[in-house]
Amino acid sequence: MVSSITKLNAFMILKIQRQQHLLRQHRSNKTYIKDNRRPLLRFGPQLRPYQEEAKQAIFDEWNKGINRTLLVLPTGCGKTIVFAKVTEEQVKQGDRVLILAHRFELLQQACDKIEQATGLKSAMEKAEYTCMGSWYRVVVGSVQTLMREKRLNGFAKDFFDTIIVDEAHHVLSDSYQKVLEHFDSAKVLGVTATPDRGDMRNLGQCFESLAYEYTLPKAIKEGYLSPIKAQTIPLKLDLTGVGTQAGDFKTSDLGTALDPYLNQIAEEMAKICMDRKTVVFLPLVKTSQKFRDILNGIGFSAAEVNGNSDDRAKVLSDFETGKYNVLCNSMLLTEGWDCPAVDCIVVLRPTKVRSLYCQMVGRGTRLAPDKKELLLLDFLWHTERHELCRPAHLIATNEDVARAMTETLQDAACPLDLEAVEKQASEDVVAQREEALAKQLAAMKQRKRKLVDPLQFEMSIQAEDLSSYVPAFGWEMSPASEKQLKTLEKFGINPDEIDNAGKAAKILDRLDKRRNEGLTTPKQIRFLEGRGFRHVGTWSFEHAKKLIDRIAAGGWRIPAGIDPRIYKPE
Repeated sequence: MVSSITKLNAFMILKIQRQQHLLRQHRSNKTYIKDNRRPLLRFGPQLRPYQEEAKQAIFDEWNKGINRTLLVLPTGCGKTIVFAKVTEEQVKQGDRVLILAHRFELLQQACDKIEQATGLKSAMEKAEYTCMGSWYRVVVGSVQTLMREKRLNGFAKDFFDTIIVDEAHHVLSDSYQKVLEHFDSAKVLGVTATPDRGDMRNLGQCFESLAYEYTLPKAIKEGYLSPIKAQTIPLKLDLTGVGTQAGDFKTSDLGTALDPYLNQIAEEMAKICMDRKTVVFLPLVKTSQKFRDILNGIGFSAAEVNGNSDDRAKVLSDFETGKYNVLCNSMLLTEGWDCPAVDCIVVLRPTKVRSLYCQMVGRGTRLAPDKKELLLLDFLWHTERHELCRPAHLIATNEDVARAMTETLQDAACPLDLEAVEKQASEDVVAQREEALAKQLAAMKQRKRKLVDPLQFEMSIQAEDLSSYVPAFGWEMSPASEKQLKTLEKFGINPDEIDNAGKAAKILDRLDKRRNEGLTTPKQIRFLEGRGFRHVGTWSFEHAKKLIDRIAAGGWRIPAGIDPRIYKPE
């Protein structure tokens, strides 16, 4: 039994390595991606296509009367430039705009970016600085300052017409809520890189909709972010004794638990990333300093920065210019710092919070000259809790897929492209789910109906995001509208099984995108899968049409030489 499992894992790893090769070929063949990468590193007033779509989607939500909406862009995809352009449009309409953030670096970044992209200068509301009396229509404000009752009461409730919350995954804290409740008539845009489904459900308490989301896999595929390879290090780190606080591991306990393993971790790093530009995230300052010393002792040029470092700016500059090849920090560099040349991330601060994990990894996803990929080192964290964030959670939307990816990465003991691993894991999970639902699906396909059951549609197009969908916002949980149900039926989807408006909206959006991409219709899926063909949802519209025409011309018989069970379009 064990040997057969080992053979299966070895086979899967070979398949994934083949897919990695194909991905490399795909990327090298698409010269337009390479050619476009250099100018993409330069910010300017011209928005990228997805940024333009995001901006328009935000205004569409506001125009519909939805005053609180959310924008999700991965780290490195220019969320600041998008909200700078949104700010510009709002100012043109006469609005006074507040950019709200919790760190000075983010406020300064917003100031600089808005001025670069739009020419608009900003007033600041922070500590001794105030926007009162300023004629600037844009204000960058510290939430810690604005939440103070005396400071907040100095503003009329309608003083700001639009509020943009940077790093909006923090918005549920009391400080943010206090400010938003005071300016309760303002339009609100939340901007974040990292909500998972759990975060989104929580954010649904504050925001009414998700205006636009651009995923990490799509950003990588389209050449805007670096490909990610993950490697699991065969070093078991015991976290069973680590307590939790505020939904995550206690940093003090983590430092103690990690300490005995630091020398072994350094030795493993020496084998893998001696020639890489590496950022290491650790739980405590003293742990970070100790690890710096260990790394320097075995040949690395390592530095450490923390919130109290007097020479922080110089150390960061020296790291960027190559004086150091490793930068250790205790969670200081998760937001507001960018060094595109970073091509290795080591997460020694295990977390259950996906937003925090993505922020750490996001320090290495930007493009840079001669940078081929980001290497992400993962460790065999031993914990009784299953919610620990792993590399798979960066791109997997389904927990079953994430689990399969993690097992594959652990078995490989070499760097694997996350896109390739996810593709293989998704296919395997779909196959397992299809097997489990074989009887149900067979019954559906045998029914003589004109409409495709949603479950059959999801299985056919291999849409894990639809299969695992959970409503997040209030409107999503309400029943599907009459218009949605009629449109679904018009497209060929049986609406009887759609029990909420959010699922209906996602299916309709998917149908619209599939039509624009020239993929099969639900009616084509129903017809061909009713005759034994599989995964017709992954075919092109034209190929399905030609095959249906052949079947019709042959008296509705399957053409000779075609076995529907194994048939795949060329």
